[in-house]
Parts: sequence; structure tokens; C-alpha cells
Amino acid sequence: MSKVDTTFFELALKSNALLLGDFTLKSGKKSPYFFNIGSFFSEGYIEGLAALYSEIILNGEFEFDVIFGPAYKGIPLAAAVSTSLSMKTSRPIPFAFDRKEEKSHGEGGNIVGEVKDKKVLILDDVLTAGTALKQSMEIISNAGGKITGCMVALDREEIFDQITARDKISKEFDLEITSIARISQLIDFFDLSGRKDEAKVIRNYLSNL
Repeated sequence: MSKVDTTFFELALKSNALLLGDFTLKSGKKSPYFFNIGSFFSEGYIEGLAALYSEIILNGEFEFDVIFGPAYKGIPLAAAVSTSLSMKTSRPIPFAFDRKEEKSHGEGGNIVGEVKDKKVLILDDVLTAGTALKQSMEIISNAGGKITGCMVALDREEIFDQITARDKISKEFDLEITSIARISQLIDFFDLSGRKDEAKVIRNYLSNL
């Protein structure tokens, strides 16, 4: 495991962003774990999370003019990552986000910030089926932006039509999807931490997808 993977899981567990138990997802599917990025915010770990995002972005080959965070949890995430990147690069890193309801006065529209004719990197919390990601892609495209990549904190590696949601979306839209960590890496993290029972729970879940 890389240092980034280890740090992410340590922060996720410390902040209670990653919980083990019996959960029902938005899709109605049962899961032995639940990831809530909002706990990073409420427990005061957003700076550490943003540092992980920015580290991967700076070490990768991302081409973008602006980062985009979908409402609502993506808004503080984009703001924090923008700040982290700006501090590390000593240059301004713009970010934008959408409104749930289109504004009819002032600057109007449903996006705060500028994405028209810009290369856009989408930041989000978790990749499950990719529904939220596709919604963001539609919003950005309708506003005249060009999506050049997407990055999430955790890839659940859910299987749809015999391939992961990540690979399915990547092929459909010719879009690279990057994550800080993948749920399969949590098995290694638990094994290395001596938490064999927790590792077994995640391993069994993934083997039955």
C-alpha cells in the first residue's frame, strides 16, 4: 500500500467517515460499510483530505483550468482542494460548483464560477454507480465546459454489467477516473493493521459482487 492509501484510511476511520456495519445504500443495496465524506468536514479533517487530493493531482498528468465540486458536499471539497493546490503551487486555482436550483437574478444560471470554454476536473466524494458523476458531466457540458478528468476519494469498485462502474464510465465517455483509494485496498489496510475480521468482511462483500 502507498502512504497516500494508508493516510486516507487512517483519516477516514478516525473521522468516522468510513463505518463498518449493516447499511442500505441509496440504490437500496445492502453494504457492510458506509462512506460519508461529510464526517471529514464535521470532525475537522478536511485539510488532511484536501492535501491527499492535491498530492495526487500534482503528481498526476491532469490538464485543467478549473476544478468543479457538485452540490452539496462537493462544494467545501472543491474549496479546500483549491486552497491546498494554490498554497502548494503559489498560483490561484479557480473552482466552480452548481446550485440545486437555478438562480434567476444577479449573475443567474445554475453554476457559481466559470466553466465555459474551460478544461474542467470534477472532484467528488465516492464512486458507486456513477449517477452523480454523470449529472455533473451533463451540467458542465451544458454550460460549455470540457471535462478532462474526474477524481473521487473512494472508489467502491461496484460491478455493473460485469465491469466496475469506473471502467464502464471511462469507456463510455473516454474519461479517466482517479481515486485516492479503492475499497479493495481497505482489505490490505486491515490485514496490515491486524484487523483480520474486518478484512474478511470487506473481502467477502467484494467476492459476491
